[in-house]
Amino acid sequence: MKRSTLFPGLIAAVAAFVAMAAPVRADMAAAEKNYKTFCAKCHGDTGKGNGSGAASLSTKPRDFTDCARMQKLSDDTLFNVIKNGGKANGLSPDMQAWSDGFDDSEIHDLVAYVRTFCKK
Repeated sequence: MKRSTLFPGLIAAVAAFVAMAAPVRADMAAAEKNYKTFCAKCHGDTGKGNGSGAASLSTKPRDFTDCARMQKLSDDTLFNVIKNGGKANGLSPDMQAWSDGFDDSEIHDLVAYVRTFCKK
């Protein structure tokens, strides 16, 4: 293969790798709006698990301000619980799946937003 035909392909491959490896920044404004609209009813405005709908649930919603507990949960775990619901992840079935309500990027943004409740 000629060097001139190999080089453009190599550049394209490197560019694709860099694009995949580059960190994606969360849209925190959109995440906050989604959280307040869809999550705060159970998890509370400040993430303490004390929203107005929490009392009617069989399991108290997760307290996102509990830093010790939240540090034990990976972003992938939080993503999967939001996307697929609590029951699918061995947690409370009260936590509904949001796979039909949010796309993956919105769920990643929600994970980043939920992480802001833990202030050390």
